[in-house]
Amino acid sequence: MIVEQTVTWLEMTSPDELRPGRPPPAPVELEQVDRSRVALLRATNGRVGEPHGWTGRSAWSEARWVEHLAKPGMRAFVAWAGGEPAGLVELEARPGGEVEITVFGLVPEFVGRGFGGHLLTRAVRLAWDAGHPEGTPTRRVWLHTASTDHGHALPNYLGRGFRVVRSEIRRKQVPARDA
Repeated sequence: MIVEQTVTWLEMTSPDELRPGRPPPAPVELEQVDRSRVALLRATNGRVGEPHGWTGRSAWSEARWVEHLAKPGMRAFVAWAGGEPAGLVELEARPGGEVEITVFGLVPEFVGRGFGGHLLTRAVRLAWDAGHPEGTPTRRVWLHTASTDHGHALPNYLGRGFRVVRSEIRRKQVPARDA
């Protein structure tokens, strides 16, 4: 099925622009995931993305995931709450002092429960503190979201201090949902 979606790019150019989210309703721990935890990363990515039609990584082999994690500047984190995977954060430090939040989201059971603002706050702080392959400081943190992502995504990004830098309408093939 083809859907039309609006893709919006957002950025911060100073850590002072971050407006922290409220405290979460339960403690959240972040586990940095390496190649030994690819199965956890793959499963969590699938759970976060499935409701929103994220299909790009669903066919990746374990070797492709390992290769992805080995890229310079790439860091992935699984968020844990109450002993369960609650969400995912992936950051990629890029040349020129930029960090992209390439993946951010909650698994369905944690959506709408007060975890998103806190997790995004943590992700942004990690992005500002990220090391860069060439040793430059972070000067820009950015991400993009689509209108097919959760309805809280864009308001959460704006609420944390990101500002829109551009938007465009795209068509995307997504799997048809069973009725």
